[in-house]
Amino acid sequence: MTGSTVRIDGNTLRLPGGVAVRFIRTLRLPEKGTHPLPPGLGEFPVRRVADYADSVPEQWRAHGGVMLPVYLREAMWLSFAGTTEPAALQVGVGKVCAVSGRPWSDRLSRDPQNYVVLPRQPWLDGINSGKGTVRQFVAVPLGLGASVEGQVTGEEVWGGVQLQTFPLNDAELARWREEERQRREADRSTMICGGAPMAAGAAPAPGAAPAAPRRAAPAMGLGVGGSMRQEVYRDDRPPGAWSGRRAGRVFVHLVTPPQWRRITGEAPPPSPVDRAAYTSAGLPWFDYYDQDAEDLSPTDTLSAVRPAGDWLGDDHEPWQEPSPHQVRPLKDAPGKPVEDGDW
Repeated sequence: MTGSTVRIDGNTLRLPGGVAVRFIRTLRLPEKGTHPLPPGLGEFPVRRVADYADSVPEQWRAHGGVMLPVYLREAMWLSFAGTTEPAALQVGVGKVCAVSGRPWSDRLSRDPQNYVVLPRQPWLDGINSGKGTVRQFVAVPLGLGASVEGQVTGEEVWGGVQLQTFPLNDAELARWREEERQRREADRSTMICGGAPMAAGAAPAPGAAPAAPRRAAPAMGLGVGGSMRQEVYRDDRPPGAWSGRRAGRVFVHLVTPPQWRRITGEAPPPSPVDRAAYTSAGLPWFDYYDQDAEDLSPTDTLSAVRPAGDWLGDDHEPWQEPSPHQVRPLKDAPGKPVEDGDW
């Protein structure tokens, strides 16, 4: 984080321009087949690297940013609920763009698109790997070649997750704010006149320690797991709508639970929830559909990324398909109208 441009609010990263990002624990999907959206099972705790300068690896201090604990092969998704103004957000996994598969860049690109558009994109569960689908983010150790970074670049140097945000340019932001002001006034007028308020889109269901001895941290990155039905939306704003200067960026380090305890003195979260037990209990899965948005086609680079099981072995956790009544539609029903460093 540069100065105070990126902050932690609880476990939420707040980047300039009103961008909010949370890292959500979830059920790991089977690596075969295409599935509904898995549920959110709580937030990963997030801490500033600078607060543990005496116990984190020296390289982490150089990169700055934040850290969170994750189990081997644990799945996660990124929630953008709470974002207040339009923004273009780049998401890197080991400095490979999770949307385009291209190397990390300090500039936005439309061909191929290397960012998601907020707040239209409510979350991102994985890399843009198929038409209307993503492959789930899954934590893997570096050094095996299983990470997205390793498969795309042939090297595993960075690991972690990288976030970078760009606001609208001044003219577009002023136009958007005026449209929002007019919309709020129209809504207020409707309520005063006794009209029925318009139905809102469904909100996403998924919601200093003593210094430890310095030691090398097990390096972790993100590979991929199973496929799920999720669209990565194409930017429908005119070219040049975004500022050419980023508002903020942050490097997110992934640490194993034992190392988390050694660095922070905190207990890591409990091990991930058994997915068969979750489904057997009749708890919900989700489908999200936005009738006004267009899906962004995947690139060949990300379509070719192979699941973590090709390196780590078969997934022996039992799988139970959710029944149709457990899959809840969100938004439109289908078919109906932190401190920065040198990196």
